[in-house]
Amino acid sequence: MIEINNLCKGFGDIQAVSGVTMEIKQGCVFGLVGTNGAGKSTLLRMLAGIIQPDEGSIRIGGQPVYEHAEIKREIFYISDDAFFFPNSKPVDMMQYYSHIYENFDRDQFLSMLRKFGLDANRRINTFSKGMKKQLSVLLGVCANTRYLLCDETFDGLDPVMRQAVKSIFASEIINREFTPIIASHNLRELEDICDYIGLLHEGGILLSEDLEDMKFHIHKLQCVLPEEALEMELLREMDVLHYEKSGSLLLVTARGTKTEILDCVARRNPIFSEVIPLTLEEIFISETEVAGYEVKNILL
Repeated sequence: MIEINNLCKGFGDIQAVSGVTMEIKQGCVFGLVGTNGAGKSTLLRMLAGIIQPDEGSIRIGGQPVYEHAEIKREIFYISDDAFFFPNSKPVDMMQYYSHIYENFDRDQFLSMLRKFGLDANRRINTFSKGMKKQLSVLLGVCANTRYLLCDETFDGLDPVMRQAVKSIFASEIINREFTPIIASHNLRELEDICDYIGLLHEGGILLSEDLEDMKFHIHKLQCVLPEEALEMELLREMDVLHYEKSGSLLLVTARGTKTEILDCVARRNPIFSEVIPLTLEEIFISETEVAGYEVKNILL
């Protein structure tokens, strides 16, 4: 398990990460989402032990990560813009990582290259962006580390390759100790694969929860009430994140189970009511709006 406690990191006047505390359980797929500049990449680099926190701690299995070689050998980090040696080929990168990660599976890597249609002896600088992403993922998986840190892994992959990567992650989790941590702006992709979600905003953590629990406790209500006074009464009683009105239809995003929300509106004898589960993207928008990050503020 990864334990992150009161983590802070600044670069000059910029506070990239501020007071982040959360846990990442072993054997789950953890999605890291956030607003632009929220600190996702900085947090991943600290998790990988590349940069040192200014304050706080990161522990894996109770051991600190930074300058701890034994722990780092259990982590493979894929940056948004992965580095490959000049004029190198996939086989060259295989040789390099085989020296760093003693459990690197060369046979698996060469087999996966063939399945993905990647030439092991072609220069990587002739690969497309998507092909480089595929290569990075295959190197990370075949390193056989317990933790794979992915920064925008699905960016540049076509739909077939995105599904293939998801299937590989699922297979690895079943067959060994494996925990992918994926930072991405593509919330719909994360929704399909992640067990837990951490939401960052302005360097801080807004929430870190089981995705299904998160969806269970936040919903969208659509209703028509007989009187406007009942609408205000309803909004005061509910834990409202956002609401708007379109004609006589009241649209409310609120925390609570479906049963709790329906019971609340039923006491007002609605003309019409319906509760709809939210997507991860809608939850992201709702939670960040509460934190003051919304379109109307940006456009003003």
